[in-house]
Amino acid sequence: MSVDASLAEEARRAVADGLADSVSSWMSEAMRRQIDHDSRLRALDLFISEYEAEHGEITVAEMDASRRKLAATAFVVRGAP
Repeated sequence: MSVDASLAEEARRAVADGLADSVSSWMSEAMRRQIDHDSRLRALDLFISEYEAEHGEITVAEMDASRRKLAATAFVVRGAP
């Protein structure tokens, strides 16, 4: 297996900074996060497919309306809006 040099350097930096026990453990954790991420995306895809099968396709207009509604209730936690 080969790894991009910049990624390997980041792994070594994480070990040097005390953020990981070893390059191997850092890489294993990154792979675990990726597997979890991919699993969640598959679950979301399944949820959306099942929702749309029951209620019809989610339209761009519905997504835009949802974004506007969320934006109207959002507040800035840090920094300027």
